[in-house]
Amino acid sequence: MNANELRDKTPDELQEELVKLKKESFNLRFQQATGQLENTAQVKAARRAAARVKTILNEKAAQAAGE
Repeated sequence: MNANELRDKTPDELQEELVKLKKESFNLRFQQATGQLENTAQVKAARRAAARVKTILNEKAAQAAGE
């Protein structure tokens, strides 16, 4: 999901997306620790997606505070 699609979402939807991404990241780390993860690039992608959501949430919070 790219940043433009995330900017169209409400803060509540973004929080739900962040929770989903953190769970996915946990599961991927668990798979990696047990040696079951085949595509290690998924860990990096999940981490970056979570950071992207956090950035959009912070932008929306700053915008709301400025108004």
